[in-house]
Amino acid sequence: MAQLMTITTACTAELEEKGSRFIGHLVPHADFAATLAGLREQHPKASHHMTAFRHMPPEGRIEEGAKDDGESAVTSGMPMLKVLIGANMIDVGLIFVRYFGGTKLGAGGLARAYSSTAARCINAAVIEPWHRRIVRRILTCPFEKMSEAERHVAALDLSVISRDFTDTGCTLTVEGPEESVSRLPDSAAPVA
Repeated sequence: MAQLMTITTACTAELEEKGSRFIGHLVPHADFAATLAGLREQHPKASHHMTAFRHMPPEGRIEEGAKDDGESAVTSGMPMLKVLIGANMIDVGLIFVRYFGGTKLGAGGLARAYSSTAARCINAAVIEPWHRRIVRRILTCPFEKMSEAERHVAALDLSVISRDFTDTGCTLTVEGPEESVSRLPDSAAPVA
């Protein structure tokens, strides 16, 4: 399998075709929903807001999807998704804002416009190899909750780096994929 790639900073690219304007936004997956909401608010008169995304959840099975937002079926979201797949992109989202210019492009013309703009977004992006982000957290628990805390850590496939005992309980330093660590109790304090 080829190296998966990702971005850490959003970028945009545009294309104008027969009067229609296609504005593409390639964003980190963590910013996808907020960026989409912001673009809908910023461009309320746009004809469509199409999306495509690829994400790697903790269980390691790629999630991906695409939406045409009222555009002709499979002419926008799927071509955008296929460009992401072809570029081995992960943990990213594409959001397109389209202003209709008055001339219909047909299914082929739409698919070419969306895939071309998606490729422009990727070419404009600072792309880097994707790696599952590993983070550490400290959990503090009383002695009577220590077994429960250790079971919870094990269930999330996290590693216990150290156990420090105090007069009142135990402090566990755990490490693992960011997605799994984020499912620990809110009282866990991040470690630099």
